[in-house]
Amino acid sequence: MADKRVAGLDAFKTNQEEKTIDTAKVLRVGIIGTGWIAGSHMQQYEKMPDVKIVALADIVPGKAKAFAEKWGLTDCTCYESHTAMLDSEELDAVSICTYNCTHAECTIYALEKGVNVLLEKPLCVTTEEAVDICRAEKKSGKILSIGFQPRCDANMKMVKKIVQSGELGQIYYIQTGGGRRKGIPTPFGTTFIEKETGGVGALGDIGCYSLDMVLNALGYPKPLTVSGYRSAFFGQNPEYFIAQGKPAEYASLFGVDDFGAGFIRLEGGIILDFRIAWAMHLDTPGDTIIMGTKGSLRIPSTDCWNGSIGGPLKIYHEVAGNSVCTEIPMLPSDGNKNFYDKIRLFLDAVKNGGTAPVPTSEILYNQAIIDGIVRSAELGHEIEIDIPEI
Repeated sequence: MADKRVAGLDAFKTNQEEKTIDTAKVLRVGIIGTGWIAGSHMQQYEKMPDVKIVALADIVPGKAKAFAEKWGLTDCTCYESHTAMLDSEELDAVSICTYNCTHAECTIYALEKGVNVLLEKPLCVTTEEAVDICRAEKKSGKILSIGFQPRCDANMKMVKKIVQSGELGQIYYIQTGGGRRKGIPTPFGTTFIEKETGGVGALGDIGCYSLDMVLNALGYPKPLTVSGYRSAFFGQNPEYFIAQGKPAEYASLFGVDDFGAGFIRLEGGIILDFRIAWAMHLDTPGDTIIMGTKGSLRIPSTDCWNGSIGGPLKIYHEVAGNSVCTEIPMLPSDGNKNFYDKIRLFLDAVKNGGTAPVPTSEILYNQAIIDGIVRSAELGHEIEIDIPEI
């Protein structure tokens, strides 16, 4: 029995008003790491009249200069280390777009220099690094926001709105995840897949997004225990890369996970059943399901994680003793706008003395789950998640 109560859906409308940018103050911004994701940052910075990119840093000789030339940054100084840049420049903010394994050192140094930071996901690699970052942030008094642009998507906001509305009652079980059938990221080399640079694989790259979708909707309950599993059957198989037109040698360099899963106990008696993949013999490991005492929410998966959802949300609940399904129509979704908004919200916080749009106090829990899965998988049993005080 389908429930088409259109009037009732008005409660889940979102505000799409655009804000005017104040150009009275122009922010001096630097970019650390000038690889692929830095180009996505630059694409959005170009649209912002109150931003001037004044400095670039990359450890690969000549890479920052090539980036500056590509984007027409004629009045921009290039450096071969983040320390040299931060020691030399007066900056309002930086985008950190480096390897996962260098997120912590670059972020902490920038905060110590009194610079606000927009850090690309994942937060880092280990819980210990995450704690060090949070402590440096607290000591600095500066703004540190993490690059989770899916939060800006209207449909993702709808997921949180539904959960927070109480429509589902008390949440007790969540199934979530996602992935790609053939999507190990090697478009520009092996930095994503080598342990020395990537640190973690699918778990950190796209798993952090999937975790954030449900944890953010719940209000980020604290993780208590995790039983984790991870594998690399595709990434360590030369035939996979040959079929993708890549060198077979990539398999010998593969040092992270191409699949990860975890069974996590959260505060409030909530169970989180999670899995994520860069490669698998499936189009999807399943839809996201949030189960509550009054109703359950189904969030259709996508063939490849893109920061939104794969179809209309569906609430399964009881009305007048009848089992019904209320369908929430999909809202317009634009990945480029989401990316723009994550940068814009960060810069607005910097200019107006606001708070981080995606705070580390939340993403610390996200990182602790990822690290917990890694450590549990290595040990072969469930472990407690211990997060020190910040």
